[in-house]
Amino acid sequence: EASRYVNRKYALAVNSGTSALHLSLISLGIKKDDVVLCPSFTFAASANVILYQNATPVFLDVDEETWTIDLFALEKAIKKHKPKAIITVDLYGQMCKYDKIIELCKKYKIYLIEDAAESLGSTYGDIKAGKVGDISIFSFNGNKIITTSSGGMFLTDNKSLYEKAKLISNQAKENKKYYHHKNLGYNYRMSNLLAAIGRGQLSVIDERVQARRNINQRYKETLSGNSHISFLEKNNSFKSNKWLTCIRLKPNKISPELIIKEMDRAGIETRRVWKPMHLQPYYKKYVYVKQSKTDNSKMIFSEGLCLPSGSSLSVKDQDYVIKNLLGIIKKLNK
Repeated sequence: EASRYVNRKYALAVNSGTSALHLSLISLGIKKDDVVLCPSFTFAASANVILYQNATPVFLDVDEETWTIDLFALEKAIKKHKPKAIITVDLYGQMCKYDKIIELCKKYKIYLIEDAAESLGSTYGDIKAGKVGDISIFSFNGNKIITTSSGGMFLTDNKSLYEKAKLISNQAKENKKYYHHKNLGYNYRMSNLLAAIGRGQLSVIDERVQARRNINQRYKETLSGNSHISFLEKNNSFKSNKWLTCIRLKPNKISPELIIKEMDRAGIETRRVWKPMHLQPYYKKYVYVKQSKTDNSKMIFSEGLCLPSGSSLSVKDQDYVIKNLLGIIKKLNK
């Protein structure tokens, strides 16, 4: 059902998006000392799986327009570090600029893994999220647009990659009448019960996506007039699922931490955007490639804030969020 939805030939349900990413690297033969490119501005799982294979991550800055991989930084890193693969991340539902990325991967013979954990239901032109690259993955974690509580999906058009991932995800147990193992395997299977929940969830994906887009539109209509708030600019090439509505706060007296503290007092949960990998203590030693002197990932992190965006958020709840956010900004700027 997932493969039909995104027009992929093969899909494998697993127990997390992280497992799907790890299986992607294993299936593609990524090994010790291979270089894998990855955006810095992402959740840690996108980078962690590279180290699971003892490979070497090289982090890339993002562009301000999409918050996804900066194409100049990407080509710069390809030429200098000769990667074997790239993990792209469709961040907060916004897909990457794949025309150029696919062109570069073909030119330099680089495997492409699309981390679409946050973007089920999004499109880039006529391409659905989860359709791009040698392999793509989804996450069905509890915070995603549809959920199986915990779960993920590995998708590909390559039968041999699919069969290898399927084998490895099931403890590498060979198809014999007894337990026979020729490879190292993992217990990455999705349970039957969670798969049943996933089927029910997938049947309402379009409704969930439309609900998120409606919420995002209402936030834009009511908050865009405030000089201290900005949104990702609309681009007709992209149609995001608006998994989370994120804003940037103009740095002055306002900071995400202050807003979070004040909103929490009103009973409203808001969160920082992802902290870039090159700013994480564990990953500081790895290479980070920027397009210019400006560090977009760091800047967006210092100004970014995630607003309540759940599909079930009522208009009344949205109005409460909007009223409090505008009131707090006004108070902080006195």
